[in-house]
Amino acid sequence: MNSDDIREAFLSYFESKGHLRRASSSLIPVGDPTLLLTNAGMVQFKPYFAGESTPPNPRLTTSQKSFRTVDIDEVGDATHLTLFEMLGNFSIGDYFKAEAIEFALEFVSKGLGLEKERFAITVHDSDDEAFELLTRAGIQEGRIYRFGDEDNWWGPPIHGSEGPCGPCSELHFDFGPDRGCRQDDCGPNCTHTMNEHGDTCNRFVELWNLVFMQFYHHPDGTRTPLPAPSIDTGMGLERAATILQGVDTIYETDLFVPLVRRVEELTEEKYGAARDTDYAVRVVAEHSRSAIFLIADGVVPGNEGRGYVLRRVIRRAIRHGRRLGMDGPFLDKLAPVAIDKMGAAYPELRGYQDFILTVLRLEEEKFHLAFQNGEAILGEALDQHGTLPGEVVFRLWDTYGFPAEVTQEIAREKGVEVDLEGFEREMEAQRQRARASARFGADHAKIRLYESLGVGATSFLGYEQLTAFSVVVGLISNGEVVDQVREGAEAEVVLVETPFYPEGGGQVGDAGQLVGPDGKIEIADTQMVMPDLVVHFGKVAQGKVSLGQTMDAHVDAVRREDTARNHTATHLLHASLRQVLGAHVRQAGSLVAPDRLRFDFSHVEPMSAHEIESVEWLVNEKVRQNAEVHWSEDAYSAATQRGALAFFGDKYGENVRLVEIANGSTFSFEVCGGTHVRRTGELGAVYVLGESSIGAGMRRIEAVSGRAAEREVRGRLNTTASLASTLQTTVPDIAQKVQGLLDDLDEARRKNEALERKLALTAAADLLELRQEIDGVSVLTANVAGSSVDTLREIGDWLRDKLGSGVVVLGSVVEDRPVMVAMVTADLVDGGLDASKIVKSAAKAIQGGGGGRPDVAQAGGRRADKLDEALGLVPGIVRDKGAGS
Repeated sequence: MNSDDIREAFLSYFESKGHLRRASSSLIPVGDPTLLLTNAGMVQFKPYFAGESTPPNPRLTTSQKSFRTVDIDEVGDATHLTLFEMLGNFSIGDYFKAEAIEFALEFVSKGLGLEKERFAITVHDSDDEAFELLTRAGIQEGRIYRFGDEDNWWGPPIHGSEGPCGPCSELHFDFGPDRGCRQDDCGPNCTHTMNEHGDTCNRFVELWNLVFMQFYHHPDGTRTPLPAPSIDTGMGLERAATILQGVDTIYETDLFVPLVRRVEELTEEKYGAARDTDYAVRVVAEHSRSAIFLIADGVVPGNEGRGYVLRRVIRRAIRHGRRLGMDGPFLDKLAPVAIDKMGAAYPELRGYQDFILTVLRLEEEKFHLAFQNGEAILGEALDQHGTLPGEVVFRLWDTYGFPAEVTQEIAREKGVEVDLEGFEREMEAQRQRARASARFGADHAKIRLYESLGVGATSFLGYEQLTAFSVVVGLISNGEVVDQVREGAEAEVVLVETPFYPEGGGQVGDAGQLVGPDGKIEIADTQMVMPDLVVHFGKVAQGKVSLGQTMDAHVDAVRREDTARNHTATHLLHASLRQVLGAHVRQAGSLVAPDRLRFDFSHVEPMSAHEIESVEWLVNEKVRQNAEVHWSEDAYSAATQRGALAFFGDKYGENVRLVEIANGSTFSFEVCGGTHVRRTGELGAVYVLGESSIGAGMRRIEAVSGRAAEREVRGRLNTTASLASTLQTTVPDIAQKVQGLLDDLDEARRKNEALERKLALTAAADLLELRQEIDGVSVLTANVAGSSVDTLREIGDWLRDKLGSGVVVLGSVVEDRPVMVAMVTADLVDGGLDASKIVKSAAKAIQGGGGGRPDVAQAGGRRADKLDEALGLVPGIVRDKGAGS
């Protein structure tokens, strides 16, 4: 059975047992900001197990793509993976241990054709019920092993202090006594080594884990039975393929053989010939596969979170690819192999292939550049230190994008320890700087103050109305809970219900007025400070406001309308970007204000002018169509199944608000709690003001709509009219007039540069007096004034010709950066001198690097104040035949 056969056999078997087949969820856990990446089959079903949502069927089955970051540094051995498929069957309060054990044993024996006798099964040492069920099912008592919590207890989830938990039983396949450690006491979870390399015994391989969730673990350590025990199982597809295909490792299964063969073709290395080579081949094959899955689900390389995980695996793959001799880009040659293999089961891989290849290509280019720039610093530090300082590790990460793990791996190869504690201190200092700019939302004292109000949830009425009568149930002023606020005082007001929209989903909070019998408060902002608790921030404009009073709440209608226009515009922008750039585009953040909007999205390259115009045209086409904007509510799971887009990182409840923009057919469909217009024609027009980068793989569009768009157009018309007047031309002729002025400026600049070079060459004769004789070689170094590298080269050519035989190295500060040009005459090149080596070695002093040909080379750096020091190194480098690099 190949991997596709195994996957289909599993899912079909459980469908025959009443299970509903569900598609694999994204590696980015939508609606679960507590989890970095999907790491198990049950992740998408957590709301069902927790009782927060009702499952579409009490029996479910999936093949779930999963990713575990803890194994990244272990990949390269014969067993560890980062990306794997977990086949699972789940019971949400339906069947329990007896059926789970029956299904598992029936499937492995009848579905996979494996003899029950080939399995050893572990149970929790307290689980007599599972032990008895297994013996009844035909498993010999001597093949059942008892273990404690470390091996056979699951939960509570996410290593928390409370939650569902229970014992588990693991099915271990026995490859037989001729494999592994060959010790008499060998069994499941064997810790014996089996060879001189210290590899752990591999006779028994855990294939399937049956988790029996039957208790609730309380913070005090007690456990009580769950009212509806459930089943969560997981069988690794890769391990099943290893067993069924009769091979020694997962890298010899049909899942990896095509990738391994492609690596062999690209490197001319033979897998299986040498242990170190095999390790590198496995890293390249596994990480290239895992990278395409992450990218297809919207992860782009970065320096934190999921982006950092992707960057780690890509750059670790590149590192080991270089060890195999692949110095140029190669991941885009491996990715299509993995996509071809996995694309039928995971069609998103084929759908996003162009995007995947682009991300890999750009990241490889960045890393090769980073490696060149950081290699000198790392190499020098490794030569100087027995332990690599944490500050160096942090600088390599922060400045050059070297993951700390890659630095550690390189250091390990050189026999150098790494000060990871020092690195963590540097990282923590950076986090502290970030926290220092955080808003009050993280202020626990403030949260406790709101909790002390003792009020319930605030009902939001603002979707349907902009005014309402409501009662004041909480007042805060000057950081204290009060009963009354008077004119001039800053106040935070809590109402029983409110039409004011609290900031959320990128949309700013409403402003307006609260008017009561004795006073009025001007509201400047509205915030959801705690789940369901809305606070109105303002200042008492007149009179006084007391606890318990009824207030007439008025939302600023114009501000709300303008904000709603911009929010609907962000949805149109999102949908248009996905049409123009591709479905890989996903929202990464937004700001929706009355006067502007900002939309952040995943995309790895700057948008072209044509792409920006296409997006803007498509948005305004939908505005002109006056499409309807519908909003509704549905269960979160049902909404996403219907295709609604959700914002990764947000936490959603069981029911969510949906916003759909349609004109005959749906153009945009998103989970969104914001306020919107009823028809797109209310936007008037939408204009994109700019597009820019906000980090690796993330772009930002800024735009305006409605009144702000009208003001923007009027302002630009006024500016062009004023410019035409200043240039003494008409508006249509501005471009021609400006081009004429630029042409005149270029001509003047060319004349000035020609004059500068003429004066420089005239002064160059004086530089000949600076030449030195170094072991019979004429060496001339000088710090000269030059506005460009071309000027340095021209002076250098003249001096080299005058020397006849010799070395010329000139330096200058061009646009605040030090540059150096080196030239060596042909006779000295034949004698072993190399301009590239000379300038590269000297450039270390200016914290830079360079290269070129043996006769002509150049370098640049960051320390202009060290230029004379760098030039002073040249004679010594020449004396050493340029070998100092």
